[in-house]
Amino acid sequence: MKQRHGAERAPRGRSQRQLRVGEELRHALSAILERDLLDDPALAGRSVTVSEVRVSPDLSNATAFVTPLGGEALAETVSALNRASGFLRRQLAQAVELRVVPRISFQADRSFDQAQSIDRLLRRPRVRQDLFEPEGEPQEDDDGPA
Repeated sequence: MKQRHGAERAPRGRSQRQLRVGEELRHALSAILERDLLDDPALAGRSVTVSEVRVSPDLSNATAFVTPLGGEALAETVSALNRASGFLRRQLAQAVELRVVPRISFQADRSFDQAQSIDRLLRRPRVRQDLFEPEGEPQEDDDGPA
């Protein structure tokens, strides 16, 4: 039986086209937000980082993960960007060469928070001890020798 093109891809993996379109949208969206064209008090003078844009398999929808500089007023920023999504989509249509520009929604990027949480865990004394213990030496648990 012959496999369809791309059938070897993992079910949850994104195609090269999705990744490429997402990255192009991320760059264009960052440039648009940098120009400060939005007339929303919640965004006035606020610098927003677009960390990732995920595009649906049919390229009709996209989710942009954003965070304001310093992480302040995250919910307000995301809400304001979602209100302006129609305007931003029209701006994207002028900036990128796609037959159809996806509908865009915005979500808070929590990856920085997750990275800080992992960093805090790795800095705990017990974890640091496990990470930097010399190889070949016997480990001792709280209960005694291993």
